[in-house]
Amino acid sequence: MKKRSMAALTAILVVAPLVAAAPGGRAGAAESGPGDAARSAESTLVGGVDLDTVTIPALQARMNRGSLSSLKLTLAYLRRIKAVDPRINAVLRTSPTALRQAAASDLRHRLGKTRGPLDGIPVLLKDNVNTRDMPTTAGSLALAGSPPDTDADLVGRLRAAGAVILGKTNLSEWANFRAAKPTSGWSTVGGQTNNPYVLDRNPCGSSSGSAAALAASLAQVAIGTETDGSIVCPAGMNGVVGLKPSLGVVSQSGVVPISAEQDTAGPMARNVIDAALTLSVLGDPDTVRAAGAPSLTDAAGRPGTLRGQRIGLWRLPSLGAEVDALMTGTAERLRAAGAEVVEVVMPYQERLAELEFPALLSEFHRDIDAYLPTRGGPRDLAELIEFNRTHPREQTCFAGQELFEQALAAPPTTDPGYRAMRAELTDLSRRSIDEVMAAHDLDAIASPANPPAWTTDCARGDNDVIPSSTPAAVAGYPSLSVPAGFVGELPVGLLLMAGDRQDAELLSLGAAVEHRLNAWRAPRYLPSAPPGTSR
Repeated sequence: MKKRSMAALTAILVVAPLVAAAPGGRAGAAESGPGDAARSAESTLVGGVDLDTVTIPALQARMNRGSLSSLKLTLAYLRRIKAVDPRINAVLRTSPTALRQAAASDLRHRLGKTRGPLDGIPVLLKDNVNTRDMPTTAGSLALAGSPPDTDADLVGRLRAAGAVILGKTNLSEWANFRAAKPTSGWSTVGGQTNNPYVLDRNPCGSSSGSAAALAASLAQVAIGTETDGSIVCPAGMNGVVGLKPSLGVVSQSGVVPISAEQDTAGPMARNVIDAALTLSVLGDPDTVRAAGAPSLTDAAGRPGTLRGQRIGLWRLPSLGAEVDALMTGTAERLRAAGAEVVEVVMPYQERLAELEFPALLSEFHRDIDAYLPTRGGPRDLAELIEFNRTHPREQTCFAGQELFEQALAAPPTTDPGYRAMRAELTDLSRRSIDEVMAAHDLDAIASPANPPAWTTDCARGDNDVIPSSTPAAVAGYPSLSVPAGFVGELPVGLLLMAGDRQDAELLSLGAAVEHRLNAWRAPRYLPSAPPGTSR
């Protein structure tokens, strides 16, 4: 056994009793106490910085100077989780080792042996990402037993980089691939996650807990996953930044799957620079930029000018007149900053909509049958369906598992019909982006990331026909949601997409757009929207 630093050991022994939740337990309501203590726990101010607006580089500068410690930062987030999360229900559990991880980072900072930009930075993980020391459930009781034997590859990269794994976030059960009419943000294990801006409104997409937790400043960054829309829609609807990387940039090993052809994990943050720095840890930096492109740190840390940038605006008026008006105003602000904004229409979208879901059914059956034997629950999709039929708690918000049943009956991925379908999907989705960008000489395509959040309703399910995420999701190209503004009290994101492996360029453009729009504002946790608010 290695000899521990006395300073680190002392810090652990002194601070460990203050952990905000029991080891491995649900983040619970704040204990009763004096009003001043409760307000202090809810404060976003720590060590001279405001958690709502501080960036990772600013935190690292303070930790290097010794004016802030990872231990103090981590404790502040744990206290906020305990005080604030009962309103939004985004954090499933906190890590029993979070403060020990933070103390180890502080020792590295003192010795000048830090491991990079995420050393000491608290990170939340969506609960479909395997962690060896915490349960990984995908929101289902079927996986709620023992933790996985090993970490997901991306978790190993975070740990190696010195990040503090703070805990796990709630999600839409099975990443919203169970029922025909699900309610986003609900899982049997975690219950319903609420939108921090208006609590009776929905957080969108399956990375709902990660996005809501960031909006409430319960961690510095979080990890989400996306098959089609499940990073970028919750980011937009909760007023934060979300990057769906190019397919293959981030390893999916150890992540509960839907489709290897479309699944990817990605960073979510309150600003683009933090998302870029997190991606630099999650993936190989050389795979996210073309030759000669800026590094991830340079791309987002020093946002360039919008002057001369050509952006195609895909308006999507189907998302409502208020969102369309916001896109008009966004285009005007980008033009005022020197960008050329031209309106575009994305081809092949109807055909993509026809083909995507049948292909995902076959891929889910294949991929979930490969994942389940690595865990101590149902061994395949047929057993999982039977589990849900015999566990009433799995039916408390919605009873359906129509997607599971359809996947069980879907053609195998060896079927020639399936192969032709996926080949056509890949071809048309890539052409839909490549052809538009080439025809208009574009640097990126922009569209609304989401409508205003709808009212959460288990009986009705989601109200979420949101086509903007599909082209990049099916093509495997990167897409980035940044805050664009508000419809009343409800955030709307601007979705930017570009060509394959243009992640760094997209982040650079996103940082410039973020700087120009300056659209973020803190949530107010309103119980309901004012009268007259849509949806």
